[in-house]
Amino acid sequence: MSEAKTTTDHDTIRKWTEERGGRPASVKATHEKDDAGILRIDFPGRGDDSKLDEISWDEFFEKFDESGLQFLYQEKTKDGSTSRFFKFVRGDGT
Repeated sequence: MSEAKTTTDHDTIRKWTEERGGRPASVKATHEKDDAGILRIDFPGRGDDSKLDEISWDEFFEKFDESGLQFLYQEKTKDGSTSRFFKFVRGDGT
């Protein structure tokens, strides 16, 4: 089944990410000492991650909560493979 789910649960987001070899990150150009900037999930070795800074889960979730985000994700692809599909959406679904 390939349906997408949304969550704000930190444990669910962390588990989903780590099971797929991902790590919390932010866009380098937006990352400052006191602000994580634009959040991303980095999957090292998949795509260009030279524009990302790895950040701590604490820093990631502080910005995630502060921004009122939800994590939209998919567990499996249509063919049953593990999915890496996700995106951040505003709490109102946009």
